[in-house]
Amino acid sequence: MTKPEKFTSRENSGEDTIAETWRLRQPISAKLIVFLLAISVLLGLSAHRSQMDRAFMETLGAVGSLFGWGESRVIKGAANFIGKSFPLVLEERTEVSRISDFDPNDLPMFAYLKIEETREYDTETEAWKIYSSQWLINPYGYLWRVIGKMADTIEIAIWGTILSVSLALPLAFFAAKNYSPSKILYHVARAICSFNRAVPDLISALFFVLMYGFGPIAGILALGFHTSGFLGKFFADEIENADPGPQLALSCTGASRLQVLRFAVLPQVVPQYFAYVQYILERNIRMATVLGIVGAGGIGMELKGRWDMFNFGHVSTILLAILLTVLALEHLTQWLRAKFI
Repeated sequence: MTKPEKFTSRENSGEDTIAETWRLRQPISAKLIVFLLAISVLLGLSAHRSQMDRAFMETLGAVGSLFGWGESRVIKGAANFIGKSFPLVLEERTEVSRISDFDPNDLPMFAYLKIEETREYDTETEAWKIYSSQWLINPYGYLWRVIGKMADTIEIAIWGTILSVSLALPLAFFAAKNYSPSKILYHVARAICSFNRAVPDLISALFFVLMYGFGPIAGILALGFHTSGFLGKFFADEIENADPGPQLALSCTGASRLQVLRFAVLPQVVPQYFAYVQYILERNIRMATVLGIVGAGGIGMELKGRWDMFNFGHVSTILLAILLTVLALEHLTQWLRAKFI
């Protein structure tokens, strides 16, 4: 009976020691208060430099104008855009005189001819004159053009994602600290990933346009190199954070480093890899529309041209096409992920 008593006394003495040394940390300390005050002062200075104070006041004015308290240019700008954005433009109008080798008996599907008359004042004769012009109206012509441009944008995004994954996979192996052959290769791989992330894809697109000219090649290369920096880092971090248990068990059987990576690490990280690639693909579709502004192909050039001409009805059609494409792609990738992973 003496042994259990000794064990109990030792256990109790250990608990007493822990209770004496343990102290409840105060949730708010003087250092924390000073730190928060310093951050508040810096944020206040930065808000003034970034015009966040003006944005806040104009937003309050816009909310007030909705209730009849004065006028707001924010509301005027939004109302101007929304008012001219609807209805959506689906048709395409082309003046017949500008169509070479026009054959009125061979019209596109659903297309028809329309004669429009306009009145103009002639300053020489000081009289109004009526001019008539014939137009080819294709009710869904612009919609088909947007769909074609959107298809080009999706192709740019897909090939950019393929290039990104092709670059990121070897970078991830060398950028993973527990699998990199040497520290030099580890730091080099990490530096390449950081550099690719640091250079914006819009700047990369301008650079590649100088090299390859206008077209989708510049957009594909810009998206591929930029997003490879993100995927390389994400893939490497997943390898480093994988459960070490299966890796140690497989290493004890004499498996090589590549075999451990193949059979113990990849089964753990592949689902997360798929999620990363899905996000990058969706991002590339959105960014491909922006890259078109600098001549890197896709629907961006059409969007920029229509915006510059204040054709907001066409702009809203393009934006709706982009939104529906991203939503459809998200559902498709989620279905594929649930089906095969």
